[in-house]
Amino acid sequence: MKIFRGLHHPGVAQACALTIGNFDGVHRGHQAMLALLNNEARQRGVQSCVLTFEPHPRDYFAARLNKPELAPARIGTLRDKLCELAACGVQQTIVLPFNEKLAGQPPASFIEDVVINGLGAQYVLVGDDFRFGAKRAGDYAMLDAAGRERGFDVARMNSYEVHGLRVSSSAVRDALCQGDLADAARLLGRPYAISGHVVHGRKLGRQLGVSAASGAHQDGFRTLNLRFKHWKPAASGIFAVAVHGLAGHALPGVANLGIRPSIDPNDVNGGRVLLETHCLEWPAHLGAEGAYGKIIRVELLHKLHDELKYDSLDALTAGIAKDCEDARAFFAASTHAETRRQTTRDRI
Repeated sequence: MKIFRGLHHPGVAQACALTIGNFDGVHRGHQAMLALLNNEARQRGVQSCVLTFEPHPRDYFAARLNKPELAPARIGTLRDKLCELAACGVQQTIVLPFNEKLAGQPPASFIEDVVINGLGAQYVLVGDDFRFGAKRAGDYAMLDAAGRERGFDVARMNSYEVHGLRVSSSAVRDALCQGDLADAARLLGRPYAISGHVVHGRKLGRQLGVSAASGAHQDGFRTLNLRFKHWKPAASGIFAVAVHGLAGHALPGVANLGIRPSIDPNDVNGGRVLLETHCLEWPAHLGAEGAYGKIIRVELLHKLHDELKYDSLDALTAGIAKDCEDARAFFAASTHAETRRQTTRDRI
């Protein structure tokens, strides 16, 4: 998939089948829309194209109004969104900076400058609640009228439902906020995951748990640190996780997603949302430093509890050790349940 920041690049396709939206989470409703988009693009012999925005328009207006509570919790990072769009077969994604100019652009101007002249859209597919342009004055009827006049097709896709419930980014956010990872996975069509490069921290985890009685490595609770590049993640807390990208198989682990209230706010990652993951089985071939810079994907499988503030490093060490025990218990129960299901299938 080709990725462009802005419209004015020589590699942007001259004609496309287009859809427009934020696509936070790239959930099952998005996936159904993208499948339809790809099919229409093939029939027309043009590229399938997603036009998305960064920051999220509601982030922009929340900052401009100095009302952070108006910003939506973010399901995924831009990196994860782009990876999922590519996995859905999208051929081209345009990331348009959402700024003052775009926020104030009249709907008719957006159609002319972006949809027609910028992207050469022959087909435009939008959701049933699609709005665009300054003050959200543009709607499907306006876009459809422009398509009839200027010669491009416009289609609208109704809400996607699972068991009678509408699949939406808001529904995914609600599931993650409540710690219901199973429900989030049903809405997403996959386990909820965060990916990125492993970055350096204070290496405090290596000092913790050296003398812990159960399950601790000699170098304590070494963690893999990923920055979540948004201040308001949809999920937070302590989780049992599966780590991909370090070995030939998924590694079980326990992770903290949030602001780490027990750690000095002046540390190297202070003030940033971080996903800190401790692998319960550390790959020996990596040694102490071998994970830095690697791209990993961490699947959040089960929430253990919310973030807690510990009043000492000893208390923090004991808390992490308990989380590791609980994560091991979760994986053992999951393995046992899968074995029972497999046995039942074999008997049938």
